[in-house]
Amino acid sequence: MRVLYVSTEVHPALKTGGLADVNAALPGALASRGIDVALLLPGFPALMEAATAGGAPVSLGAAFGCPLVNLMPCRLGDLPAWLIDAPALYGRTGNPYVGPDGQDWPDNARRFALLGWVAARFADGGIGDWRPDIVHSHDWHAGLAGAYLRARGGAGPGSVFTVHNLAYQGNFPATTFPDLALPPHFFSMHGLEFHGALSFMKAGLFYADRITTVSPTYAREIQSAEHGFGMEGLLRSRAGALSGILNGVDTSTWDPRRDPALPARFSADALEGKAVCRQALRAEFGLPQAGGPLFGVVSRLTAQKGLDLLLEALPAIAAIDGQGALLGTGERALEAAWQLAAASHPGRVAVRHGYDEALAHRIFGGADIIAVPSRFEPCGLTQMYGLLYGALPLVRRTGGLADTVHEAGRVGAATHTAADAPGNGFVFELPHVTDLSAAIARAGALWRSPTAWQAVRNAGMRAEFGWAHAAGHYADLYRQIRPEA
Repeated sequence: MRVLYVSTEVHPALKTGGLADVNAALPGALASRGIDVALLLPGFPALMEAATAGGAPVSLGAAFGCPLVNLMPCRLGDLPAWLIDAPALYGRTGNPYVGPDGQDWPDNARRFALLGWVAARFADGGIGDWRPDIVHSHDWHAGLAGAYLRARGGAGPGSVFTVHNLAYQGNFPATTFPDLALPPHFFSMHGLEFHGALSFMKAGLFYADRITTVSPTYAREIQSAEHGFGMEGLLRSRAGALSGILNGVDTSTWDPRRDPALPARFSADALEGKAVCRQALRAEFGLPQAGGPLFGVVSRLTAQKGLDLLLEALPAIAAIDGQGALLGTGERALEAAWQLAAASHPGRVAVRHGYDEALAHRIFGGADIIAVPSRFEPCGLTQMYGLLYGALPLVRRTGGLADTVHEAGRVGAATHTAADAPGNGFVFELPHVTDLSAAIARAGALWRSPTAWQAVRNAGMRAEFGWAHAAGHYADLYRQIRPEA
């Protein structure tokens, strides 16, 4: 079984979010099941620098306004890959999707159309004598791969399209369509057209043989008006082709027993290092030692993530003698609001803006609670990292958070055992500060019972979140599409 895995970023070479973590782990997990996986990614500078050369380039000529497009065979880590060397479109430093002004690059339609177009070029086996059985595309950036395969006609690879976040759709003005080199009838309601514009996300949902999302609950949610972002009708019509496969965690990178970023290692059976990490994290953020739990946040600062709700709930954290350490970047208004909160609550709230992978690991290692109060969350990896590192997640019941975090049960009994506190975290229902504050209060009550807290924490640390389970589901899906492969 040959699978062309089409996406835009991979950790550690290039990361803007959880997609890079998925791309770093899932292909390898598929390969371990005997699947021949090759990555296809844009030739962004960070990826070109990280790649190990693997042979002579393949020239594809001029395309999408780029005078010369070459395909560079290489290796990224342990996996074979192809990078699209198109300097006019990809040779830009910084964020791969937006310019220095924080706005989308104005030619993003052509930049990511090229990604889908190149994926379809593999269909006839003319690139490296390698013809995939499945083209597996990820998120809107690769959404046109299925459209180009359909336009090609004839027998070809099967296609899978994975939605990591439906809110980001790759929508462009209708006037962009002639730049895409697709048949005119593809711009219609039964195609790319979306409320008078064109949508790369819709193309992926419409043309793929199968659609997956990154958790079972999110697969159900996106068929509703609340979470469908205008695509719910199409998704309901394709419900038979839609499935939710929960993401996993790369435990070679995320393991507190051997994590080099931590000041001390620890495990569920040897927790002494957890206290060392907590003390060091407080010192790093300038927080005094305190008796209450330390809340950690590692997140993009966007409305989706519910961090405005957490700001409103800071009095509830203070009421349980808690503190907060936040690492993140995103919307400028939220960044400013968190800076103001840190200035207004010295000793209670500390903030670092930006991206720092090692610091993220130290936050998971030192925090007692990881706050993920998202309004919606397709899967989320943060809560899984928290569980593995002994930081109980506090989450809203939505998407993958609902599939992985369960309320830690009753507290307040005279004696607490594991049976008294089943579950692994704290869950609130509605995106309101009152619900969030109530969950924080429940966390404080459990914290005051060390025996119960330890039982819940230890259960979380022993959970299995590796990629083997998800890889098995994807392998089964591929074989359903191409049973002869």
